Amino acid sequence: MKGKLFASLAAVVACLGLAADASAQAKKTKIKVAVMDFEFGTLDNWWGQYDIGKGMADQVVDELVNDATFRVIERKRLDTVLAEQDFSRSDRASPDAAKLSKVGKVLGIKYIITGSITKFSTEARGGAVRIKGIGLGGKKTKSEVHLTARMVDTTTAEIVASAKGQGSSSKGGGADFSKGGFGVGTDSDEWRASGLGDAQAAACAALVKALVAKADTLE
Repeated sequence: MKGKLFASLAAVVACLGLAADASAQAKKTKIKVAVMDFEFGTLDNWWGQYDIGKGMADQVVDELVNDATFRVIERKRLDTVLAEQDFSRSDRASPDAAKLSKVGKVLGIKYIITGSITKFSTEARGGAVRIKGIGLGGKKTKSEVHLTARMVDTTTAEIVASAKGQGSSSKGGGADFSKGGFGVGTDSDEWRASGLGDAQAAACAALVKALVAKADTLE
């Protein structure tokens, strides 16, 4: 009788140990990160003043939160800290090590995700459209969004992981940016109904999937 009781207790302890190990492993993968606005300098010549880098970062944050592999710092809190540390727009692509370290300490994070928008275009009939209004329509319309992202260690400024995401859409129609980019946000229904909005959503989802795949390599 005592032998059976001892065996049962041992089994319970073993199960609890396995559960504890699993819980510890789950907590280990919950790395806290922050996402900076994406750099898009090469697109300024036709996009006007609208900051698509901020909209892109917001959508990447949403994808990361929904995936739940990482813990993500709230964007407004990050913006406040970046302003306090005098982060310039150029720091998006090549963040200064000293500033990164300060941001990391204030936010209690080790990794910051920085990124670039390398392609953001709508084409029709083989010709790239470079006008302020991007609503084209037509069956041959193709919108493409290409992104790159890097995960940077705030203590060393070392790039510990990189990823790419691409999205395309043949959806016709688009948001009207005839006023130089103002009046339509990338979180609006009008934007989501556009070909570029569709391509952006796909690119962000692909980018986050690639980043999540590398989570196990991080410390």
